[in-house]
Amino acid sequence: MEVTNASANSVQHDAPGQIPNDGTGVVQLDPWLGPFKDALRSRYTKAHNWIKTINDTEGGLDKFSRGFEKFGFNVQDNGDIVYREWAPSALRAYLVGDFNGWNRDSHQMNKNEYGVFEITLPAVNGQPAIPHDSKIKISFVVPNDHARQERLPAWITRVTQDLSVSPVYDARFWNPPNDEKYVFKNPRPPKPLSARVYEAHVGISSPEGKVATYKEFTQNMLPRIKNLGYNVIQLMAIMEHAYYASFGYQINSFFAASSRYGFPDELKELIDTAHGLGITVLLDVVHSHASKNVLDGLNMFDGSDHQYFHGGVKGTHELWDSRLFNYGSHEVLRFLMSNLRFWIDEYQFDGFRFDGVTSMLYQHHGIGTGFSGGYHEYFGPNVDEDGVVYLMLANEMLHNVLPDIITIAEDVSGMPALCLPLSLGGIGFDYRLAMAVPDLYIKWLKEKSDDQWDMGTLVFTLTNRRHGEKTIAYAESHDQALVGDKTLIFWLCDAQMYTNMSTLSELTPVIDRGMKLHKMIRLITHGLGGEGYLNFEGNEFGHPEWLDFPRAGNNNSYHYARRQFNLVDDPILRYHFLNDFDSKMQHMEEKYGWLHSPQAYVSLKHEGDKVIVFERAGLLWIFNFHPSNSFTDYRVGVEEAGTYRIIINTDSTAFGGHGSVQEDTKFFTTPFAWNNRKNFLQVYIPTRTALVLALEHTL
Repeated sequence: MEVTNASANSVQHDAPGQIPNDGTGVVQLDPWLGPFKDALRSRYTKAHNWIKTINDTEGGLDKFSRGFEKFGFNVQDNGDIVYREWAPSALRAYLVGDFNGWNRDSHQMNKNEYGVFEITLPAVNGQPAIPHDSKIKISFVVPNDHARQERLPAWITRVTQDLSVSPVYDARFWNPPNDEKYVFKNPRPPKPLSARVYEAHVGISSPEGKVATYKEFTQNMLPRIKNLGYNVIQLMAIMEHAYYASFGYQINSFFAASSRYGFPDELKELIDTAHGLGITVLLDVVHSHASKNVLDGLNMFDGSDHQYFHGGVKGTHELWDSRLFNYGSHEVLRFLMSNLRFWIDEYQFDGFRFDGVTSMLYQHHGIGTGFSGGYHEYFGPNVDEDGVVYLMLANEMLHNVLPDIITIAEDVSGMPALCLPLSLGGIGFDYRLAMAVPDLYIKWLKEKSDDQWDMGTLVFTLTNRRHGEKTIAYAESHDQALVGDKTLIFWLCDAQMYTNMSTLSELTPVIDRGMKLHKMIRLITHGLGGEGYLNFEGNEFGHPEWLDFPRAGNNNSYHYARRQFNLVDDPILRYHFLNDFDSKMQHMEEKYGWLHSPQAYVSLKHEGDKVIVFERAGLLWIFNFHPSNSFTDYRVGVEEAGTYRIIINTDSTAFGGHGSVQEDTKFFTTPFAWNNRKNFLQVYIPTRTALVLALEHTL
């Protein structure tokens, strides 16, 4: 459970300029952290010691994070190729590939005192000695048995897989001629004041049973996302992963954009086109663990189990069956921080959603651990201080390199100061995901009848976030769409999804309830839940089926590894009502900016009536969750006097509702205190309906 600081508003701030420079500045925001000053100082000191070491030995974080200019393959101006690889345990190394007929002995590399192997291949007639897109590997002689083993270069930027031959990836020397390299045309859009995030997976972005491509996403999805009103795209499963069904979470080549969807330049075109539409693009980055593949991953790369990872049991995630990085290693820090920098510099990504942050923060990786919200759980021996410090360094580097960058943490624990800057002792993220919110909705839909929904608990869960730390709220993400789980629309309408979503069929009580609650849940999450909003692709229109990638258990079927946009485009089907409502929310947020406005003031949580009323961004939000009761002349408090009009009505016929509320109604305030507000007005609020009102002069 995520915790909030109940006394945040009563904090006694020190005089300006008196923020301590020892990592305990966060205590001024949250005095409850006072007993943990030693732990805060320790992580802060460790981060600054790393910064000093990197400044002294590497020329600073900026240069350190451009490790790809030194490691991997770099082509010099004269056509020479310089290849470097860190592999301290390997005894000898040779470069092999198509270019030398896979001769294992002709191109031996030199090893320095730091365990870095290096070779220079002189240009041939001014051209690189290795042909563009030809296959290459590094061949090691490893300790123990002095055996030879071939590996994919760790910094390789393109790998391909021919499943008809072998599931093992091939490394490619990607070096297109200058006149064929993609040139970005559009500048990055400015950082959005409100982040409205569309979480997407390129491969599933087609109604057809296949792996969709970067080009298809650019042509078909970008206009759809733009028209819906989202301004941020979070792309999943881009870093190359060995197993498609892992949803991109078993990375084997960290610098390679997945070749399943096309060529590197086609991903660049996707991002560039999004920028031209004013859309920010984030990469779902996985630095929490790595594929345990040996033949085409980092595991046992130099013959040891402890090069990039912790050795032994500590280096294995027992639930994910994957390897765990050693964040206390100088070269691992170089590799991971350069990986982040590479995606920004090479592909023009605008930021990252860090996956599995809870696993990085704690020695127990969140396994078998329920977080009660007690502050002692966030400090002490259970914390992986090296993991915390890596995230501090990564965020510090990223925000220095790209001030408008967005970083989002997927942390279920509620770690304090996760979204505060390093200068205050924070870890430096811009946003955290409100993971407790979708959990509440699913739990209620599974376990409670509608009349048992608790308005106080709903409001608490949506507003329970740390003072001064920004949150991205969501009703459901990809997690709820995966097979084994169920989306909100499935929980609501499962029995009749395939029979009653046509307007030519009867609007049954099941479908009516489902569509009403689908809209209300999204709207209250959008308005009350955070400083950003996220939706997983397809859920905006109530996608009728779960997500299941081709695997042995389903006969390698693509039937559920797709998004059926053909359904929302059919005017006879009710899906377009949900889609149109979602678009309305995004465009109204763009106009009124509630996500970047101060947190809402909740004036009413009425358990008997199942009514919630709050104000945010000058708007009046009214929700009636009662399963059967409608209310006439319902009195709601509002601070600002004036004439109000409806800007969002979940019951509008345009969104598949009943049209019970007159859209052009004017609501006049009465100067009489009500629910701690200076004025009140009266509304008709039908059962399972939400209204958002705005002052007439703002329309």
